[in-house]
Amino acid sequence: MKTILKYFPDLTDEQIEQFSKLGELYAEWNAQINVISRKDIDELYLRHVLHSLGIAKVQAFEPNSSILDVGTGGGFPGIPLAILYPEVNFYLVDSIGKKIKVVNEVANALGLTNVKAEHIRAEKVKGEFDFVVSRAVTRMDDFMKWVKTKVAKKQKHHLKNGILYLKGGDLTEELQNFPKAELFDLTNIFDEDFFETKKVVHIPLKFKPSKSKK
Repeated sequence: MKTILKYFPDLTDEQIEQFSKLGELYAEWNAQINVISRKDIDELYLRHVLHSLGIAKVQAFEPNSSILDVGTGGGFPGIPLAILYPEVNFYLVDSIGKKIKVVNEVANALGLTNVKAEHIRAEKVKGEFDFVVSRAVTRMDDFMKWVKTKVAKKQKHHLKNGILYLKGGDLTEELQNFPKAELFDLTNIFDEDFFETKKVVHIPLKFKPSKSKK
């Protein structure tokens, strides 16, 4: 929790309480349904919570924005971002039902009214969102196929609407088909060694209406 406050010192008392509960909640649920590796559960705040919040250091979300978290797993990056932005709507989806069960239980325990979690494949999601966020669920070519039609046209953020993707390592080859991709090195934001190769990838997407005629 000290690590979170180091980078986000202006949290409200309610947010501090919610973040503080994450460790106990995930330890309890992870013992029943394994959504986080056992070695990572001890590093929850660094490797999952703070990593998720790296997106917030790249783009702060405006009130009443809509964010889609694809392949959320146990709720990352969606749950930490939902705590940080209580006036933003988050839709967390995953193709594995038991993971969404954990997400719903954690969100309910924290009193998060701005989170909707659903067991659904990304391709089946309806609606438009300001940003689609995710943590390295697949290669960008495949991810783009899932979400390219789900980004809203109207802009209200500094960055253009599109994808905000957490990923590590050398992404040169993976992003060669995305010349507009912009990489933000988390090592320039967070001091911890864990973030040495971690990045937030922003890919702007222009909304393309369907060509089909009714």
